[in-house]
Amino acid sequence: MLTQNLGYPRIGSHRELKKICENYWAGKTGYKNVLQVGKNIRHENWKLQQQAGVDIIPSNDFSFYDHVLDHSLTFGAIPKRYNEVILKKGNSELDLYFAMARGYQKDGLDVVAMEMTKWFDTNYHYIVPEFYKDQPFKLFSTKIIDEFYEAKQLGIITKPVLIGPISYLLLGKVKETGFEKIDLIKNLLPVYLDILTRLVSLDVEYVQFDEPFLTLGLSEKEQKAYEYAYKEIKKAFPKLKIVLATYFEGLDSNLDLVASLPVSVLHIDLVRAEGQLAEVLRKLNEKTVLSLGLVDGRNIWKNDYDHSLSLINHALQKLGKDRIWIAPSCSLIHCPVDLENETDDKHLSPEIKQWLAYARQKVAEVVTLKKLITNESPASTTQKLEENKKALSNRKTSNLIHNPIVKERVANLDDSDAERLSPFSLRKVKQQSLNLPRFATTTIGSFPQTTEVRSWRAKFKNGTYSQEEYDTLIAEETAKAVKWQEEIDLDVLVHGEFERNDMVEYFGEQLDGFAFSKNGWVQSYGSRCVKPPIIYGDVSRPHPMTVKWTAYAQSLTSKYMKGMLTGPVTILQWSFVRNDQPRSLTCTQIALAIRDEVSDLEKAGIKIIQIDEPAIREGLPLRKAEWQHYLNWAVKAFRISASSVKDETQIHTHMCYSEFNDIIQNIADMDADVITIETSRSQMELLDAFANFQYPNEIGPGVYDIHSPRVPKREEMVHLLKKAKAVIPSDQLWVNPDCGLKTRGWDETKKALIEMVEAAKEMRKTEEVLVTEPEIN
Repeated sequence: MLTQNLGYPRIGSHRELKKICENYWAGKTGYKNVLQVGKNIRHENWKLQQQAGVDIIPSNDFSFYDHVLDHSLTFGAIPKRYNEVILKKGNSELDLYFAMARGYQKDGLDVVAMEMTKWFDTNYHYIVPEFYKDQPFKLFSTKIIDEFYEAKQLGIITKPVLIGPISYLLLGKVKETGFEKIDLIKNLLPVYLDILTRLVSLDVEYVQFDEPFLTLGLSEKEQKAYEYAYKEIKKAFPKLKIVLATYFEGLDSNLDLVASLPVSVLHIDLVRAEGQLAEVLRKLNEKTVLSLGLVDGRNIWKNDYDHSLSLINHALQKLGKDRIWIAPSCSLIHCPVDLENETDDKHLSPEIKQWLAYARQKVAEVVTLKKLITNESPASTTQKLEENKKALSNRKTSNLIHNPIVKERVANLDDSDAERLSPFSLRKVKQQSLNLPRFATTTIGSFPQTTEVRSWRAKFKNGTYSQEEYDTLIAEETAKAVKWQEEIDLDVLVHGEFERNDMVEYFGEQLDGFAFSKNGWVQSYGSRCVKPPIIYGDVSRPHPMTVKWTAYAQSLTSKYMKGMLTGPVTILQWSFVRNDQPRSLTCTQIALAIRDEVSDLEKAGIKIIQIDEPAIREGLPLRKAEWQHYLNWAVKAFRISASSVKDETQIHTHMCYSEFNDIIQNIADMDADVITIETSRSQMELLDAFANFQYPNEIGPGVYDIHSPRVPKREEMVHLLKKAKAVIPSDQLWVNPDCGLKTRGWDETKKALIEMVEAAKEMRKTEEVLVTEPEIN
């Protein structure tokens, strides 16, 4: 019986990767330093897993930005617009790589970034491959080979990790008509064979192929592509041991296909789909080893050893110990690095901390499960089992978890609590009293969180600044932001959110039932890391959370100030959620807390309130048959949060990285007065769903990409707005960036927003608005 890991966090135990990359982008450090930090992180990860006792350790799970982008570079799937970046003197492969991820605006070149979207139903973002008809592929980057050799030099024979060829193609986007992306498999597969040839020459034993699409519905052509690809790989490398990794769902209708593939090891996710085990055991090829994904790779709760052992014993009866591996459910990139970094009891109380496991602890759990089942080191492992039982029992009985007042409030909800007073058609008439122009301009909420602003927050938290000193600084920064927005003539202003750390963390810190880590960082995309709150108990709002700063900002201007809130589904999705009750119940509890905040903002005179829900689509179950159940409670939670206000109060919501075609009715059912969405990287393609549906409410399609440092030209934004106007009536259109501006610098932010406002004014000039006098009877 062996243990394996599918992937380890690559940000470093203290976010070293974030710091070195951002310094490199800012021109503060050199190329060699970036490579050295990456090497240090890889070596630390490999040695840590080796010392923990993991038998099969992954390589090529490290990435400077995104593992899907790594594969695009490896396969030479580099869009032609980056040719000039490649040829630019002094640019390295790393510069090309970052240009693909972030765009490139330097030395006369101006190239947009590749599209970015969510990795299945997680909060991780990947860079979307771009595919063209008859596209050739070639081995461009040797990263996977280099990193295997690097580990071998340390005396560690790793298991290189590749996204499987079918999943890589299905992750991409077709950029021209006349073909299906799966048609490219015969062009792509030779590059895989080339990589494997080089790895075999270095004495590789196992290679992991991640094929998460095997847990989703597949077309007949896609199923045949799987059969073709893996038979060709087996034919070329009969002795190579292929580990086929599936995760995030069960195999279900694809089980017969998977069972027929010539692979040595099959990994299944028994955290998200425990029910598949019996059927997999029944149909598994008699020579295939089964890797049991028992330790949750997506949440931070301790493993229930007794339950995991029961599943292992079930598999043992059918397969025997030589055909069983023990593993996490998926890659651990979705977890913080090390619970031992949590040394501050003010952030995590010892009682809550004992219930948790980060990536390093999860690796230890995998090894402990093997030792328990094989009776290795019985004294120490028996003690660990007893400690595990004690911690889980403490969690079940803890008085921190249950709040009868919250439970009663949820039980007393009825349908009217999720309904606005009037339908949108009537609300829109009343909201004309806001006197906003066509193509009204606004931003999504946050303004740049400069190093200085972050330092104020740090000094306040460590006691260097008093509450009064901190509030004075935040007030001054807010006032400057309000004044500047007035100067450039934005129509609806925001206060900038300088007092906020993260759009979920800020709210969770003020809600009962939430706990917070000091070092529980998880990669969201590139250098962007977040610290998800930990929802451990019943959720309630003990006091107003945003009213103070929103009301203060409104007092500084005669223009409308938007109240900025994060919605219940997004708070749920971007937190580590308790696993002892349905997610829908936890979401409803959060919705009631946000509802209280919405009511208080309205009472404070705020007439426009935005409830962000960027995560609502990512929460969709991977299997379509389960969508409606999720959408029913998710949409209802949003409506509960938004429905306490008068008709005259305008409710906005924001969504990003979402394909809306298949849930457009549900988006409409949310009944927000205005929805703002990410559309710039997709060149307004997302608007087609709203146009075809004849979406009745108002829409703000993003006119520039805030995840790239490049400053767009006014003409680009006018072009996008004209595309929007061609499919959406102009009286429904707003003008805004794709997302919040927290991660950008002030210089680029100011330049981009000035251009955006001028683009909106240019659009207004082109409008022929006929004003007629009413007839007098």
